Amino acid sequence: MKQVFIIASLLICLSSFSQNDQHHPNIFVITLDGYRWQEVFNGADPTLLADKKFVSDTATAIARWGDSSIDLRRKRLMPFFWNVIANKGSLYGNRNYDNKVDVSNRYKISYPGYNEIFTGYPDPEFIPNLPKYNQNENIFETLNKTETYKGQVAAFCSWNILPYILNKEQCSFPINAGYENISNDEDSSETSIINALQDNVEIKEHTRYDEFTFMYAKQYIKKHHPKVMLIGFGETDEFAHARRYDMYLQQANKIDNMIGELWNEVQQNPYYKNNTIFIITTDHGRGRKHNRWPYHFSVIKGSGEAWMAFLGTPLKAEGEVKESGQLFQKQIASTIAYLSNQEFNPKHKPGEKIALKKIYNQQENIQVQAVKFVETKILAIN
Repeated sequence: MKQVFIIASLLICLSSFSQNDQHHPNIFVITLDGYRWQEVFNGADPTLLADKKFVSDTATAIARWGDSSIDLRRKRLMPFFWNVIANKGSLYGNRNYDNKVDVSNRYKISYPGYNEIFTGYPDPEFIPNLPKYNQNENIFETLNKTETYKGQVAAFCSWNILPYILNKEQCSFPINAGYENISNDEDSSETSIINALQDNVEIKEHTRYDEFTFMYAKQYIKKHHPKVMLIGFGETDEFAHARRYDMYLQQANKIDNMIGELWNEVQQNPYYKNNTIFIITTDHGRGRKHNRWPYHFSVIKGSGEAWMAFLGTPLKAEGEVKESGQLFQKQIASTIAYLSNQEFNPKHKPGEKIALKKIYNQQENIQVQAVKFVETKILAIN
């Protein structure tokens, strides 16, 4: 009976470990289109808040987002970033400390930016923001072809060009973008409601409301538990191009709240808890100068300035990185491969992985001790 008990204990231990395989973590890649590092690290710009060309109600905007303290301004704007990620994760790209993140492609607009994030390749060919299928191999398709991640990859995006950048025509994982509904075979009462709400939008632009993207992604996570997911938010860029700094800030705050909500749900779900990594970034920067902030392109200074955030087990928390350093957008794809313990060897040469520090959490240590305990008991019986 003792031997049976010991064997059963060992099986339970190993089963628990396999359900939370820390060597092949769940990875969520989240992008905020065209969101500047200046707002991430400094909060709302006081001079822009007071400019009626960009803010419809300056008094309200200043009361909501303004403060003489940078620390308070950025916490007001992005509380999840600065109360959670800054303490439990890592933030790169604060150029006030000469900590730089840059795009490598020469164009500094969305299609080349997303291609660089997903493929690790700053393609020299100019592909404008049009529905052209991308021929470069991306990390999501590569992961979906592995034994570990096959059938467990999905993408939900606000911008309707992202399926072309991911090459939906050739990829083998589900992509939902723009004002595309969830099909009937994925239907549920919740998704039916989201479909109906989305159908009632009178003017459907090329970027749908980020809230719809988030709601679809949440329902898919609830039903399918994907191990790898891309969530691409787009309205920050839309409001910036519309020269609405107040709405740009408001949308960034909403996205911060949505990311926080998703993180809280992940931490309460045994499938994801203690084995999920969030990688959060942007596809490009924007102009540095006061009147140039709504714009971005190769000739506009600041358009290539980006940022990155990492959160989750098994990554060591670095907080706000204040040391001088240089990272590039093209490194993200190889970093995803590194974190998932998979190979990414496309025809093009991707950027080198970021040397993030990994740690083992308490759960793995407990399981190692459990195995040692069982081994000791077996030796005692023999």
